[in-house]
Amino acid sequence: MRRIFPTLAILAIAVAACSPTLQERTQVVQQYVGKPEANLVQQMGVPDRVYQAGGIKFLAYDERRLGFAPAAYGGYGPFGGYAYGYAAFPPPQVERICESTFEITNGTVQRATLRGACGY
Repeated sequence: MRRIFPTLAILAIAVAACSPTLQERTQVVQQYVGKPEANLVQQMGVPDRVYQAGGIKFLAYDERRLGFAPAAYGGYGPFGGYAYGYAAFPPPQVERICESTFEITNGTVQRATLRGACGY
């Protein structure tokens, strides 16, 4: 049991260290602004969702990652009752979702936005 916790902690830090920062992710999506829609789909693949409104097409790409919640969080303690700051073992898993949305007009990417947990 003592060996498992340090291993999980190291693994969580390593995974977090490999994830791109918000600034890096913003630079990646902004490189498509002004480029043809075909370029975007060729590089990013088929989008997860497509929506059209008023002659504008929106392409959305989702990236999902599993991570761990911080060790100290509000939850139920080992003896019952709500205990803020109780450290769970193992820490609870959370799903982080980053959505990249591209606005297309006349076949050209006009704008790119990020939403969600994109900076981890």
